[in-house]
Amino acid sequence: MNKKLEEFNSYLKNKKVAIIGLGVSNLPLLKYMNKKEAIVTVFDNREMENIPKEAYDEIKRYDMLHFFGRNALENLKGFDIIFRSPSCMPTIREIVEEEKRGAIVTSEIEMLMKLCPGTVIGVTGSDGKTTTTSLIYEILRTAGYNCYLGGNIGTPLFTKLSEMHEEDYIVLELSSFQLMNMEISPKISVITNVSPNHLNVHSSYEEYIEAKKNIFKSQKKDDIIVLNYDNDITRKAAKEAESKVVFFSRKTKLDDGIIIDDGIIKECNDRVRRHIINTKDTNLRGVHNYENISAAIAATRTLTDVDTQVKAIKAFMGVEHRIEFVREIEGVKWYNDSIGTSPTRTMAGLNSFDEKIVLIAGGYDKHLDYEPLAKPILEHVRALVLLGQTAGKIFEAVKKEGEVQGKNIDTYMCEDLKDAVKVAKKTAEAGEVVLFSPASASFDMFKNFEERGKKFKEIVNEI
Repeated sequence: MNKKLEEFNSYLKNKKVAIIGLGVSNLPLLKYMNKKEAIVTVFDNREMENIPKEAYDEIKRYDMLHFFGRNALENLKGFDIIFRSPSCMPTIREIVEEEKRGAIVTSEIEMLMKLCPGTVIGVTGSDGKTTTTSLIYEILRTAGYNCYLGGNIGTPLFTKLSEMHEEDYIVLELSSFQLMNMEISPKISVITNVSPNHLNVHSSYEEYIEAKKNIFKSQKKDDIIVLNYDNDITRKAAKEAESKVVFFSRKTKLDDGIIIDDGIIKECNDRVRRHIINTKDTNLRGVHNYENISAAIAATRTLTDVDTQVKAIKAFMGVEHRIEFVREIEGVKWYNDSIGTSPTRTMAGLNSFDEKIVLIAGGYDKHLDYEPLAKPILEHVRALVLLGQTAGKIFEAVKKEGEVQGKNIDTYMCEDLKDAVKVAKKTAEAGEVVLFSPASASFDMFKNFEERGKKFKEIVNEI
């Protein structure tokens, strides 16, 4: 019996509850809160015509008060508890004022972590968190544990709390938005890396970094934080950790931790190196994925044996939209890397291939710096196909670096994704790769990177 959950359920009765945002994580809360007899008011900054029918039907079914539109939060007054969606920043004036007045400001994922009877493993990072989270989940499942996968991926787990037991493992992918103001940390945490991202939403890069650090800030002494030794920010963050630090690295031969040495992932204990797996025996491409594997091994090494880890890693086929092979057409291999929502992600994608690349890039502008992407493009890309808001920024960055190096590559500007695929098809030669890795968000043309990736695959499969 989960006493914490019982107490929380009793607390909810007749309490004034605000649910801000009708996204995937908050939608299940409507039914749950209604069942617990809470007095619920729903807020969403979208206008009525943009509210999903499923969500609005739920609101009407439970006869919940609701406010939609840009000024919806003007009515956020007098609540006992506020559930914010990940995209609703806790720094918004109306939320800050309610919290000062005495309201509890939380989220579906934070309450899950506080009320969960099992062991929580959390993964964050600018790149690689979905693959690392999925790998940890598969390793634990292969080891025979009962596991739940959630957070930024999978299904919302809050409504499954009553099914969870003390011996279960809950593996969560956690974004900076979910971690902001978080007052609890997982027992085992991972930060894959940190680089500039979501600067169109966060007030500063420093705010973004501090949000990431919350994944270990509330850990206890016997908890574990897995950090990337090769990333300046995560390596320095180790000094702030009260918990046990485990590093992984592909550049430094650590005395303790997980390293990638000449294509072999090894475990190091007091300078003794133990061979775990050859990267050639995995289904994942690219050094960034070998780092993800290393992080997953580090996170699970106290929970299972090496043979089980290797079995799960060898069976793992990767995650959709992450350097996902689509098909081969006339000797050209097409890959969907729609998860490439930042320059660093696309750089990792480019470094995953020995073949020459026709790169399709560009999308929504998150105010990121594209200059670091220019050198890898000039090194790996034979032809560049651009679209979206950031097309001009990417073009200018490559042109500027090209003038320094005395190099240039064929570049094509396109109206939409269908046009981009058509141009790439005409341009690519047998033995090359067409890589769709936008280095940008999707919101100028698509709902999210998943929708964008599915559309790309659909267009390619129709060729």
